[in-house]
Amino acid sequence: MLDYTGHFMVDIGLATITAFAKKRHPSQLKEADYAVMADYITREYVRQPLRSFLTVVFPNSGFTQPAFFKQPERQLDYANRVLRGYTEDAPTLDATCVFTGEPAIATVFGDKEDLPTGRAFRQHIPLTLGENIINFHPYGDAGIPVSGKALLAIQAFPLGCAKSGGRLLAVHSDNEDLIFYFAKTFLQANRKAIQLAQDAGSKKMPEPILSHRTLLIDTLLKADEMQHESLDEDKPFSLTVYRLSNSGQGPDLNIYHLPFEIASFLRVMHQARYRQQWQAIVQRAWERAPKTKRKPKKPFQPSKNWLYEDLFDLPDNAPQFIRTYFLRVALRYARGKTDPRVDYSLENETHLVSWEITSQFLRRILHMDKDRIENIRALGDRLADYVASQNDRRFFRQFYLEQRYGFFRTTLIKANLAHVKRGKPPLITLDPYIDIFEEGDEVARPDWRLARDLVLIRMVERLYENGWLGGNIDVLPDETEEISQDDTQS
Repeated sequence: MLDYTGHFMVDIGLATITAFAKKRHPSQLKEADYAVMADYITREYVRQPLRSFLTVVFPNSGFTQPAFFKQPERQLDYANRVLRGYTEDAPTLDATCVFTGEPAIATVFGDKEDLPTGRAFRQHIPLTLGENIINFHPYGDAGIPVSGKALLAIQAFPLGCAKSGGRLLAVHSDNEDLIFYFAKTFLQANRKAIQLAQDAGSKKMPEPILSHRTLLIDTLLKADEMQHESLDEDKPFSLTVYRLSNSGQGPDLNIYHLPFEIASFLRVMHQARYRQQWQAIVQRAWERAPKTKRKPKKPFQPSKNWLYEDLFDLPDNAPQFIRTYFLRVALRYARGKTDPRVDYSLENETHLVSWEITSQFLRRILHMDKDRIENIRALGDRLADYVASQNDRRFFRQFYLEQRYGFFRTTLIKANLAHVKRGKPPLITLDPYIDIFEEGDEVARPDWRLARDLVLIRMVERLYENGWLGGNIDVLPDETEEISQDDTQS
């Protein structure tokens, strides 16, 4: 009985075999299930389009090397050596598999007679060293000892991945259900693509239209783990994405991590309380069709959702993320003519501003203290009520645009004094002000502009709800004014 190992290639391969066998967990696999997978690989890996597809991961294997194509018996021998070591009667070594701890199989995987027995190399396990290279191996022993089941899982691994931009996209998680879900989803898509390519006589499998980051989030959001509101705090999980090429000319590996904080936030956004407004924000982040005078031959299909793409840079890009998606400020450095963020406008998209969504982001992704979040909300409420009751358009614009902390502080002090002179209670008192904006006596917090944007989000939402903003929409600064103000801080 075999379980997940913690190594992404073996785990995804095991999940792929499990999905292929229509079971739920690798521990349920029988020898017959491994045999069915081995038969499929033996038959399909030497045919198009998989023969071409596999060059990204097994470029020097017996499945893809032209030298094997005219020698079917040689190709079959290679397949048997790398695929059939799962049987109970397969010969083994005293050495143990580096992945599973099971006995390593006693097989010569390469074609050279002097190769060590029971050792696998780069053509069998992607991103490892080639034959007879002893550097970085314990005791100078070239190759990796591997069990028959682990090696079969690694051969099945590509079927449980997506191909994106000429690279293999593999998704691993600390949640076993998600390992299985992604492997099963990609396996189903790959088998469909294989059949379509074979029916068309094509050597190339169609790749997903979506970019690899957008594809990951789009696929994740369809998982059962993201759908149930009752699972809000249950079984937190993270995802690690490997985008790799095992090409001899340019091996490459990029690793992307989606921590559990972001997964938790996305799961909460699926709840009925947030879903409609969150989906509206997401919808406005999809890549838009390029403007052209000619009528396109086929309907435009977006490949990127920029909100999904930007999730992978959190929390480092949190201030810009909040300002762009939650405050709806146009992105100055938007990427190309199809990027919708260049046209974001608070004037036209006030209805997308949500304090509830923003506060969930602060709590789950930035781990902001609850008291500070509450102080920010309360200040936003008081300032919004002040602006509406006094129709203080000038204060609103100064609060929105000021980029110099001393001037910003003076603006608040003047409004506070004016409010008190009218016989009203202070808009802001010392302790909440310091908690939101300062580290000490007149020393601004490094994130004071972020705090200002957060107060603005609450102010805008409240002013929109009470109708003041609708009657004073011209008070919102345009893009030129915002850029000019931004330039003052450089």
